[in-house]
Amino acid sequence: MPSSSRRLAVSAISGHSPLKHGGERRVPLTEIYAINVFNERVQRQRLPKNVFRQLQETVNQGTTLDPAIADAVASAMRDWAVERGATHFTHWFQPMTGLTAEKHDSFLSLTGDHSIINEFTGSALIRGEPDASSFPSGGLRSTFEARGYTAWDPTSPAFLREGPNGLTLFIPTAFCSWTGEALDKKTPLLRSDEAVNRAACRLINMLGGKEVSRVYSTIGCEQEYFLVDRRLADLRPDLLSCGRTLFGARPPKGQELADNYFGAINERVLGFMQDLEYELWKLGIPVKTRHNEVAPAQFELAPLYSKATVAVDHNMLIMELMKTVADRHELKCLLHEKPFAGVNGSGKHTNWSLSDDLGNNLLEPGETPLESMQFMLFLTAIIRGVDRHADLLRVSVASSANDHRLGAHEAPPAIISIFLGAQLEGIVESLLGKSSGREQVTEPIVLGVNSLPPLPRDLTDRNRTSPFAFTGNKFEFRAVGSSQSAAYPATVLNSIVAESLNVLADRIEARRNEGPLSQVVQAIVAETLREHERVLFSGDNYSAEWTAEAERRGMPNLKDTASALPHFTAEHNLALFEGTGVLNRREAESRLNVLCENYAIQTRIEGATSVHMVSTMILPGVMRYQRDLAETINATRQALTGADLEAQESMLRKVTELIAKLKLSLDRMRKVVVDFDGVERGPLEQARFCREVAIAARADLRDWVDQLEELVDDEVWPLPKYREMLFHR
Repeated sequence: MPSSSRRLAVSAISGHSPLKHGGERRVPLTEIYAINVFNERVQRQRLPKNVFRQLQETVNQGTTLDPAIADAVASAMRDWAVERGATHFTHWFQPMTGLTAEKHDSFLSLTGDHSIINEFTGSALIRGEPDASSFPSGGLRSTFEARGYTAWDPTSPAFLREGPNGLTLFIPTAFCSWTGEALDKKTPLLRSDEAVNRAACRLINMLGGKEVSRVYSTIGCEQEYFLVDRRLADLRPDLLSCGRTLFGARPPKGQELADNYFGAINERVLGFMQDLEYELWKLGIPVKTRHNEVAPAQFELAPLYSKATVAVDHNMLIMELMKTVADRHELKCLLHEKPFAGVNGSGKHTNWSLSDDLGNNLLEPGETPLESMQFMLFLTAIIRGVDRHADLLRVSVASSANDHRLGAHEAPPAIISIFLGAQLEGIVESLLGKSSGREQVTEPIVLGVNSLPPLPRDLTDRNRTSPFAFTGNKFEFRAVGSSQSAAYPATVLNSIVAESLNVLADRIEARRNEGPLSQVVQAIVAETLREHERVLFSGDNYSAEWTAEAERRGMPNLKDTASALPHFTAEHNLALFEGTGVLNRREAESRLNVLCENYAIQTRIEGATSVHMVSTMILPGVMRYQRDLAETINATRQALTGADLEAQESMLRKVTELIAKLKLSLDRMRKVVVDFDGVERGPLEQARFCREVAIAARADLRDWVDQLEELVDDEVWPLPKYREMLFHR
C-alpha cells in the first residue's frame, strides 16, 4: 500500500520516548557558560600583558591590528585549543550563500626528523586561502579566478565546536577576493559598523560628549522555528529539498484556538530545547527565552542583545545547532519562513540599537536635557534614513521564502513604516508645531538645555503590525525572515543611520553661528522631521486603508522579491553604500546578481520538486484510487440503491475531473522547469519570470493536489499530512 511508510512513521511517533539528559546537564550554568570560547577572560590569562592590551584595543576601540602580535595570539589560542582536545582549526566565514563555510586543517606539522608537533602561526591565524571558485560572487570574479582569502575578525572571539570524536577551533573571519573586494556578508557588516561609529561619535562630540570614543550597533534576534518528527519529514521530498511543504490541505484544526502560544512545552520538545541551550551556553551565546509560538509545532528562542557583528555570528551558530540537535532527538528543524500553508510562518525579529563605549544605549530616552537632545537627534536620523531608504530595507529582507510570509496577516507588509508609539509621536508632532490631541504632550517641546523635560522611558505599547517599531530603547525590525542571515538587515540599518547622522552633523556645522546650539538643533530636527514624517504610521499596517494612504504619501510598496530587487542598485542606494564605504559599486551590483540568482534557483528547485512529487507519488496514488473506486462501483452496481450509486459515481466524476486538471497543470509546470534552463535571461528578467510565470504555475498545481487530498481515501494518500506533522510530537 502506498501509504505504508507514512503509517509506520506515525505509529513510531506514538511510542517515542524523549531523549534523556546525562548528569553533566545539571552542572551550574556559571560553570559551563562560554567554556568553549577564547574570550577576554581566557585571553587575559594566557596572553602577555602588552599583547592582551593591544588585542583588546582592536576589539573595543577599532584600532588596526598589529601583525606583530599575531604569533603570540596564535600560540596561546593553539595551546588553549589543544589542551581542550582540539586537533584541527578552521577559518569560519559567511559567503553570499546565506550560510556559513569552513575548511578544516589540522595543527599537525612535521619536523626534520619526521616527528610531529602542533603548530599554528600568526600568519595562519590572520589569513587563510580557501578555493573561492564555487562560492557565488555575482560577477566580481570569474570561475577560473579561484583564489579567495579569509581574514581573521578579532572582534568576534574564536571558539571550539565539539564533534563526535573531538573538537575543532573555529576562527571567525571575513572573506574577500584577491582584489580585496568582499565576497561575504560579514565584511559589509563590519564596514557599516565602522561607518555608524564614525558618524555617531562625530555628532556626539559636536554636542559636547568628548568622552565617547566608540559607538557600535547591537542586535538581538528572536529566532522562530518549527519542529516536526524526522520520520515524517523524511517522507516529504519538498521538506528535504525546499524546507517547506509544496502541497498540503489545511487540517480541520490549526491555530484558531490560540492554544499553542505560550502553552505548556511538550516533553520531547523541551528536551530538545534544553539540549540546544546547553550547547549554545558553552559557546558563550546568551540565549535567554524559550516558548511555544502561535502555530502548532512552532517555537521561539531569543538571546540577550550583543554587538551586531558578534550577534550575527551567534545567530548563524544558533541556526546550525538547531538542526544538529534536532537530529539527535529524531526531529527536523524547519527554519523556512512558511513551511506550512494556513498557519503562521516564522520570522527573526531583529532588535537593533546603538551603544557607546561608556555603556550607554543611545536610543534610551534621556534623563537630562542634553541627553534628550541627543536622543531626539538620533531618532531623527533613523526616521530620515528609513524614509530615504525604505526600498533598501525592503530588499534586505527579500527572498522567495519571505514572500510567503510578508503581508499575509501574520507579519509586517512590504510597506516599510515606523511606529513610535503615542507619547513619542506626540513629542514629534509638538516639535512640528502640530496639535497632537494627546494628553501626554500639552505644550510645545523646546530643545533648550534648561527647558526640555526628561523624556518618559516607557514610551509605547507594541504595534505588532508595524515592520519597524520603537520598543523603548531599540527598534524592532519585524520583517526579517527566519532562515536568513541578519547581516544584510543590520548592514543596511547601520548604513542608512550613518548617512543621516552625517547629514545632521553637516547641517549643524553649517548653521552653528545662527544662535545657541539648542535652538539650532531644534530647528534642524523640526525641518528634518517635516521632510520625512510620511514614514511614521501608528495604525493597522494590514489594512487596505493604509495601503491607499501609503500610496498617497508616495511610499514604496514592493510586494514581492522580484519588485524589490532592482532597488538594491538604485542610484540613491549606491550613493549610500559608496558614501559610507560599506560597498563599492561593483560589490553592490554583485550582490544584486546573487540575490536574483538565489531567487531564481530556489524557485526552480521548488518547481522541479513539485513536478517530481506529482509525477512519482501523488498522480500514481490518486489514479490507483480512481481505478479502485471505478472497480468498486462496477462490482456493486446491482446491489446499490439509486442514491448510493449516484453518490459514488459523483465522487468518481469529481476525482476524474481533478485528475484531468492536475495533468494539464503538471504539463504546464514541466514546461516552466524546462524554460529555466533553456532560455537565456538577465538576472532581473529571470526574477520577473519567476514571479509572473513559475510561481503562478506552481500555485495552480498545488491547488489541484490539495483538492484531491481532501477527497482521496486517507489510507492511500502517499504524503504525511499537516495534521500528522503539526500535532504528532
